[in-house]
Amino acid sequence: MKREFTSQRAQFYQDVPDDKWNDWRWQLSNRLNTVQELANVLELSDSEKEALGAKNLFRVDITPYFASLIDPNDPHDPVRRQVVPTAAELAPFTAMMEDSLAEDAHSPVPGLVHRYPDRVLMLITTQCATYCRYCTRSRIVGDPTATFSRKDFDAQIAYLEKTPQVRDVLLSGGDPFVLAPKLLDEILGRLRAIPHIEILRIGSRVPVFMPMRVTSELCDMLAKYHPLWLNIHVNHPNEITQELAAACDRLTRAGIPLGNQSVLLAGVNDCPHIQRQLVQDFARAHLRLRRTHLCRGCARRRRQNSRDAAVSNQFERSQSCAAQF
Repeated sequence: MKREFTSQRAQFYQDVPDDKWNDWRWQLSNRLNTVQELANVLELSDSEKEALGAKNLFRVDITPYFASLIDPNDPHDPVRRQVVPTAAELAPFTAMMEDSLAEDAHSPVPGLVHRYPDRVLMLITTQCATYCRYCTRSRIVGDPTATFSRKDFDAQIAYLEKTPQVRDVLLSGGDPFVLAPKLLDEILGRLRAIPHIEILRIGSRVPVFMPMRVTSELCDMLAKYHPLWLNIHVNHPNEITQELAAACDRLTRAGIPLGNQSVLLAGVNDCPHIQRQLVQDFARAHLRLRRTHLCRGCARRRRQNSRDAAVSNQFERSQSCAAQF
């Protein structure tokens, strides 16, 4: 039976006027990050309270929209497990890695990762709309005092201008869609002006955390820079709402191909039935599964390789090749 996409708003926000609720700037300004704020929306466990009160915890910020997708009384809710810390996060673990993807070793200038000959990863911000507890860039992401400067952008562009083998640039961070619109427009324009750069890609979870950011103005701006691809990041069917589906519709009408990159997470989506539902829902929301990553560097969310392989094999047997590309 087809699952209907829903629209949810936590009881605490029922009296917020629609014009504020649907304003992405209001969502950013009213993010939840303390025990007191989260307790307005969720029934917090002792473990969550301990983590939220700890020093040196990786940054917590959750948009009201995304917090509203959480079952307030379920400590194992799959959306909750992605963004609300627990005490388990405070404990070091075997094989803990600060830079689990070894990006720093392939960085010729700050924020640019050139691992493969014809493509680069360009980090343009350290800020996100909401912070995932399994973030592989937590060494740089989330610090409000540390972000990339115009000097850094100039160095990134200069490197790309003198490196003609690069034809594909992936913008990430942090999340590019939290940048000031004029700055994102400027960066895309400077990249498109480089003759040998053929493809621009953006990796963003903002459409999932805050779909009201996908305005007609944003879509019109992005449409100036085709060919441009957007990969978003949905891990569980509960994240696919009426608002996200509408945002994806606006993007596809602007000619922007959409893919989804998921992460296989313990207690969230490590089940072939969940993975099957995700792919089916993706198709209805104008999304295609690009890849599913194994979670690196985060023991609390990572499954053992044998479990990862079992889920992957069961899922692949249940799907047609049309679900992949």
